[in-house]
Amino acid sequence: MSIKILIADDHHVVRRGLIFFLNTQEDIEVIGEASNGEEAINLIKELKPDIVIMDLSMPIIDGIEATSRIKNEGLAVKVMILTSFYDQDHILPAIEAGAVGYYLKDSDPDELVSAIRKIYDGENQYHSKVTTQLVSALTRKTEVKQEQPLQDKLTKREIDVLREITKGKSNKEIASALFITEKTVKTHVSNILAKTQLQDRTQLALYAIRNKIAE
Repeated sequence: MSIKILIADDHHVVRRGLIFFLNTQEDIEVIGEASNGEEAINLIKELKPDIVIMDLSMPIIDGIEATSRIKNEGLAVKVMILTSFYDQDHILPAIEAGAVGYYLKDSDPDELVSAIRKIYDGENQYHSKVTTQLVSALTRKTEVKQEQPLQDKLTKREIDVLREITKGKSNKEIASALFITEKTVKTHVSNILAKTQLQDRTQLALYAIRNKIAE
């Protein structure tokens, strides 16, 4: 079963290049293209893609507003930002709007395809430059609660799982590394999210780095 992709970018050459490249992948199918955010939303409703690859700078409705509307309208599509911008003024609003992926237009093509597949499987994926900016933003936040050290909140096994998450491993890979079942990994991840009051694996990884748990 192919991963159905919609591409939203106001540059025709960029869309053509992405379509040509992605359609060479056996498990990926580009089913539509849009030149602005409004057109993208309409096509999402019509074509029902699995993932929309969204540029940020577009006319009529930009990528951030389009992503926010997709989330608010409950459209069943995952948004992957693909842009040239990787400053916090663009990254943070995009992620807050609901983007689960953020990559740069100069990314390695194979890395981009790998990210698409992981996003389709339910993982959040960010370019390394984007992750660096997220860590920086998180470090500067003064409102992060530190009443109780993270090591005291989590069990030893939960810390083991968290360390594996910081390495970008999937639940299956973590299960193999720790010799536990994938179901047990999912339970640990849910418990860690509840204890840290965070929302996803990327935030967990950044939080682990901040608390010096990552190896």
